[in-house]
Amino acid sequence: MTNPPGSFIWYELMTEDVDAAIRFYGAVIGWTARDSGMGGDNPYHLLSADGVDVGGLMKIPAEAKSAGMKPCWLGYVGVENVDAAVDKAKGDGASVHVPPTDISDVGRFAMIADPQGAVLYMMQGASDEDSHAFDQKRSGHGNWNELHTSDWEKAFDFYARQFGWTKAEALDMGPMGTYQLIAQSGTEIGGMMNSPNFPRPMWLYYFGVPSIDDAVGRITDNGGSILFGPSEVPGGALIVQATDPQGALFALVGPAHS
Repeated sequence: MTNPPGSFIWYELMTEDVDAAIRFYGAVIGWTARDSGMGGDNPYHLLSADGVDVGGLMKIPAEAKSAGMKPCWLGYVGVENVDAAVDKAKGDGASVHVPPTDISDVGRFAMIADPQGAVLYMMQGASDEDSHAFDQKRSGHGNWNELHTSDWEKAFDFYARQFGWTKAEALDMGPMGTYQLIAQSGTEIGGMMNSPNFPRPMWLYYFGVPSIDDAVGRITDNGGSILFGPSEVPGGALIVQATDPQGALFALVGPAHS
């Protein structure tokens, strides 16, 4: 992929019930799903918004489930060389959950956990085509990447060393502490904050929708639960944080009405 290194290039849902997840996110976000033709006994499905692939989903592998993995969303960050990136991250306090592994005609990936325990993928894509999974101007695409952790300052230093991310504005959240915006190649892509009420350090991914009010109704009508919001954020957009029927945490961002 030709996206700058350090870009979020893919989003992936690990779930218990693939068919139910496809129905839920199709209703809530409008994604369509198709079998990728990969995965063997555990098919991998591609999720697309208006014909553009933005992510995938699959059933939690048995080995991962036995290790305690619950339904969750995971993000992929593009790197120039996965093996070198994993070695660098490991030397900087990360743990490796999945070592560098090839996916035929797709690329090479690995799963790591940062020093505080938040999990994400690194990927070296095989294609020269850009990823459009993260696009803040398109509905149904990744819009914001938010780290909830135990020590955002140490976490930021780690990611800055790994991906070259830089600090943007720091927002004073009062009793909740600092919300540090992060930028990649000059574009704000997300934020970091200490979140002691989260079950563990983790990344939370926001997907764009044309109407938050409509999306809230679709979440609850289809068996999901609202955890926070709707709430206005700087710039005037609204956000909502929710869980799908199987417990995976996700978030949406957009205007109140389309």
